[in-house]
Parts: sequence; structure tokens; C-alpha cells
Amino acid sequence: MFSWICAKAGRAAIFGLIAGLGIGGAVGFGLGVYFLPILTAGPGLDQAAVQALATSAERRGRFVRDLPGSDALHWGDGTIMMNANKIWLDGTISPGPDYRLYLAPEFVDDGAGFLAIKAESRQIGAVKTFENFALDLPPAIDLDEYDAVVIWCEAFKQFITAARLEN
Repeated sequence: MFSWICAKAGRAAIFGLIAGLGIGGAVGFGLGVYFLPILTAGPGLDQAAVQALATSAERRGRFVRDLPGSDALHWGDGTIMMNANKIWLDGTISPGPDYRLYLAPEFVDDGAGFLAIKAESRQIGAVKTFENFALDLPPAIDLDEYDAVVIWCEAFKQFITAARLEN
């Protein structure tokens, strides 16, 4: 009788150990995906650099948190600006992996809308910091061809935020 109880308890302990390791591994992986970009993010522009660039801005847009495609984990808040050479953010975006900044021919406010125009959009580059970032624009880009900026997570095909550009 005692050996039967120990055998049953042993099987339950092994199952509990395997289940616990699986759950712990999944939670650890998820936390790693979330925190690794934060830990490896480069420094953003300081406020003096943002102010200096702002004087040369030719177009501006506003990221807001309450877009239909944004949520508590995927959002942007601040002013996106661009001139002939650079595009930069005075604000913050939610942290995450594999973010890309696109210039889009029209404003969209969710992932389905962006996927419909992604082929006509122009990828500018990877966003590797989440506050006051700047990216160089490719040479000879016609800023008037694009009416919006979209930040998109390539790894998870997730809409982050977008802004309508104004002159």
C-alpha cells in the first residue's frame, strides 16, 4: 500500500515539475521578449537636440494613445517631425521588439489598415529606442508623397501607432 502511494505521489510530482517548468519557461520567455528591447535600447535624443532639430521641421504629426489599433501595450505619444534628412520623435512609444518606422501614403489607425497599404509604404528603418528617437531619411525621398508615419512591429505583425503628417 505504501509503495502504491509513493508511486502515485512520484508521478504527480514529476507531472507537477514538468508543468511548472513549462509554465515558468513560457512566462520567462514572454518577459524576456518584453524586457530585452528595454534593456538593450540605445539612448534617445536629449531635449536640447530635439529642440535644435525642431527648428528645421518641415512636416509634423502627432502620435496619440487612443487609436483604434493601439492598446495598453502598443501605443505612441508625442510629436513626430521630419525634414529632408531626418525623422524624429519628441515623445515616447511603448517598448517592444523589432519596431519599424514607415512613411505611408495615407493615414491608417489600425493593423488591417496598414497591411492594406504596406506595399505602397516606405520603410525608413528600425526603431531601437523608445523615447526621443531619430532616424536618417534615405536620399532623394519626396516627403510630399507620404501623408502619414506608422510604427509597426515586424516580429509580431502588430500595429503600434500612427500619425497624420501636416506641413
